[in-house]
Amino acid sequence: MDLALFDLDETLICEDSTGLWLRWLVSQGFAPAALIDEERALMEQYYQGSLSMEAYMHTTLSPLAGMSAATVSGWIRRFIQRDILPRVYPAARERMRWHQERGDTVIVISASGEHLVTPIAEQLGACGALAIGVEIVDDRYSGQTYGTMTYKEGKVSRLNDWLQQAQTPTYSRTWAYSDSINDLPMLEHADHAWVINPAEPLSLLAQQRGWEICHWLR
Repeated sequence: MDLALFDLDETLICEDSTGLWLRWLVSQGFAPAALIDEERALMEQYYQGSLSMEAYMHTTLSPLAGMSAATVSGWIRRFIQRDILPRVYPAARERMRWHQERGDTVIVISASGEHLVTPIAEQLGACGALAIGVEIVDDRYSGQTYGTMTYKEGKVSRLNDWLQQAQTPTYSRTWAYSDSINDLPMLEHADHAWVINPAEPLSLLAQQRGWEICHWLR
């Protein structure tokens, strides 16, 4: 049995889930329109590799602070059906299915919040998800995060913690799929690294290391 790790944003789906979520919140009147511009500016830092994930999460969680977890869960179900599932790459579904048919454990591991990643992973049929912890106190979102961020080296740290805590079986090999140079620690950690629609820095690195390069289309 192998372990297959799939990044979410621009790997399994063709856009960024948090950006889509904020646009959905704005469209429903649950967040101010200015939040979209704030998030886009922060994403520019992400692509440059200079993003403060703490600042990003503080900004993007702000519309949920004080909201009932049950209410937000209903919103997210509607959001996934409308904005996420139509954006899943067909080749991503095929690759996940290939792993599942082999009996592999499929995990979605993402630098987005667990409030989005966990239900998306469930909808895609994954075995589980690792994502940034989003704090809920007394059944309401606090607007804060908790734990190790699943970002850059944090993905490998959280993965190792999960393997220890879950007392999972020893996996023969690990596969990792991502579009982002920020996931270099995870790709280097894997026995088989696949890069999806990579930008030039990651594409050049993948060629040097003999990693699989895929061009997935929606």
